[in-house]
Amino acid sequence: MDSEHLMGSLEAAGWQVRHDPEQVDGNIVVINTCGFILDAKEESIEMILNFAAAKAQGRIEKLYVVGCLSERYKDELAVEIPEVDEFFGVNNLNEVLGKITELPITHNENQLHRKLTTPRHYAYLKISEGCNWGCGYCAIPIIRGKHISVPAQVLVREARELARRGVKELIVIGQDTTYYGLDLYGERKLGFLLEELCKIEGIEWVRLHYAYPTQFPDDVIDIMRVQPKICKYLDIPFQHISDNILHSMRRGITKEQTYDLIERLRREIPDIALRTTLLVGYPNETEQDFAELLEFVERVKFERLGVFPYSPEEGTHSALTMSDNVPEELKERRAEQIMALQQEISRGANERLVGTKQRVIIDRKEGDYYVARTQYDSPEVDNEVLVTGKAKVGAFDDVEITAADDYEIFGVVITK
Repeated sequence: MDSEHLMGSLEAAGWQVRHDPEQVDGNIVVINTCGFILDAKEESIEMILNFAAAKAQGRIEKLYVVGCLSERYKDELAVEIPEVDEFFGVNNLNEVLGKITELPITHNENQLHRKLTTPRHYAYLKISEGCNWGCGYCAIPIIRGKHISVPAQVLVREARELARRGVKELIVIGQDTTYYGLDLYGERKLGFLLEELCKIEGIEWVRLHYAYPTQFPDDVIDIMRVQPKICKYLDIPFQHISDNILHSMRRGITKEQTYDLIERLRREIPDIALRTTLLVGYPNETEQDFAELLEFVERVKFERLGVFPYSPEEGTHSALTMSDNVPEELKERRAEQIMALQQEISRGANERLVGTKQRVIIDRKEGDYYVARTQYDSPEVDNEVLVTGKAKVGAFDDVEITAADDYEIFGVVITK
């Protein structure tokens, strides 16, 4: 979304802007980086090096780097990659705009300048920045700072503009969406915000990501149960289940509280699909801790799940105070065990859909299939439905599910 707002502001200033990481023929290239996990850092650095080489060859004139990686390692990167004209942090959008345009341009959230990089029928809506929790492994508070909520009226205005442009699905994001409103209103206001978004004409799906499990707001569960526009889908990263590891991670929640929350979600919203993220190989993770994690995955049967081996992030509590003492090969093996179990769970869940009717949104056309998603799937990270029959990209359709495998579902459009 930061990139989308930057591109929108540049277009409003009269510039031609293209989002294409493969093309290196523009006069000016801006790379927005991620610096949260090792893989993302490596991908960002590789992209910077590719465009630095293009600049050295005279294929581009200016190269700027922004975002999390630049925020954390600006001085080191400036020495290592001198081809970059300037590095900017995560909160320097106005400076980037001024540098490119050589004009005193100010980015103003109220102006809603935004160029979508997603298909026009869905868009991400970032409701906050930063995080207050300070989990032991996480660098977000170091990079992004404390939690700052975007005022509800600003978000509703942006959502209305997105709907006017044809967006039908809003994907609500933030480093911690359930904390929303505490800093502005003195209480959690995510439930209120979701209700307001559902009132917007043209918005048909509202999807919630990155919900922190500790002190989960009860009213959000109530609203998800009764509001038909809210997808019965929740991205809620639990990270682990062992009390030893949860305490060491400084997650602020226990094993018992975790199971209680999941039981309440499943009881109150019977058809909910839960996506979670797990972290294996955290310092001092024992075989018993990992056995509890495997049992957790088997018992809960998450509809969607991702797992990452732990890597120390400099400046974080665990990197400063704990030894990275789980061997890398053991981390990888544990991650593979989790995903092997999840593969079986995913296949079973998909096979149970065969013979049912599902409402889907059509994302794109690939070969002989339309690629679609149910309300239980978020773009790029979850299952897809490969659809045959007469359909239209960006539209909703009812499909009959005819077959399924581990992570894909097949269906036929139901003729109206």
